[in-house]
Amino acid sequence: MNALASLCVEHSVLSANLPHGRIEVVVERSELPAHHLFSLATRNNPKRAFLFLSHVLGKHLPVAPMVMEDIHERLARHIPDLPQPVIFIGMAETATCLGQGVFEAWRRAHPEQDGLYLHTTRYEVADGIAVKFEETHSHAPLQWFFQPTDQVLRNQFQNARSLVLIDDEISTGKTFANLASACQVIAPNICHIHLAAITDFTGSTRGSQLARSFDATLSVGALLYGQWRFEPNACAAPAPPEAQAPSGMAPIILDQGFGRLGRSTCLSLPRQHIVAIGASILPNDRVLVLGTGEFMHPAFVMARELHKATGATVHMHATTRSPILVWGPITQATSFTDNYGEDIANYLYNCRAGHYDHVFLCHETGPTPSLIAIARQLGARLLHFRSEIEIEENPVR
Repeated sequence: MNALASLCVEHSVLSANLPHGRIEVVVERSELPAHHLFSLATRNNPKRAFLFLSHVLGKHLPVAPMVMEDIHERLARHIPDLPQPVIFIGMAETATCLGQGVFEAWRRAHPEQDGLYLHTTRYEVADGIAVKFEETHSHAPLQWFFQPTDQVLRNQFQNARSLVLIDDEISTGKTFANLASACQVIAPNICHIHLAAITDFTGSTRGSQLARSFDATLSVGALLYGQWRFEPNACAAPAPPEAQAPSGMAPIILDQGFGRLGRSTCLSLPRQHIVAIGASILPNDRVLVLGTGEFMHPAFVMARELHKATGATVHMHATTRSPILVWGPITQATSFTDNYGEDIANYLYNCRAGHYDHVFLCHETGPTPSLIAIARQLGARLLHFRSEIEIEENPVR
């Protein structure tokens, strides 16, 4: 059944007294129940001291890959017929996997159409041409995307007529408007912009104002629509630790074809790697696959394929730079230095040693002391994705 046809009205109110204030969420309509999609949590960020902690994103909490893929497919079905070429952009760092998953679901349904995917980043990419914009409410506001260096993909980007922007949540839409404006400088023929998100909290009044922020026809596809109100209390949120390298000092990384410089095909990991990695997994085992920072989608693909190959119970989530407080649904936090060379704190939530029979820690940076320490702590195997076809296991003992 088409996802649009299954949309149900669900007038309800969710509320919580958080450590730094009270939040009230009015759900106007939802394709899935709100409690299936998120919990209310709190984060160490005075700009925004609350968090819609996703149950389906695979970022801060462990999620089964088939649950994630269902969300990707639902959001892809909300995308209308669009003028081609179509650019898909996933938002770093939280929605890099969501964005690529939605693109791949759309690609599977429309193999004949002209589209490409890339994601924003907080890192410099060697030989890339950066386009900067701001995510003003974020704990790490500076972001940019890179124009494809491949000439065919660059032509697709520059000649694009439609733009699909993907994030886990739309709050004000300001970041999407900033990003769309930056894209239209490079691709002036963009005439339709579609916003895809798990939750859209703009509300009807702000939603109509949002449409006027875009110089193109606007459509929105979300799984839950509503709005929120937050009233801070006298307990001010503490100043968070630095969550981003200073301007002009972001690490420079090599793109290995996973999405920062664009790609037009679905990610496909070699079958022999999946078989080798899953050789010791039994059908009743519990398996965790962890991504690192922006490097999430390859971990999702591995988790999905390991589940298919072994029949085991597989979940995935990822490390993050987002500072969430231990409260409510977040019961445990591990802090460590990031593996990209920013020298900032990264975190892993609700992940304890001994809970899984197998843990795989996936990364694109090469082994670092912090990754090795986390792998040792969790009893994990450390997998370096050198490219889509080359996965190297590094010793941790």
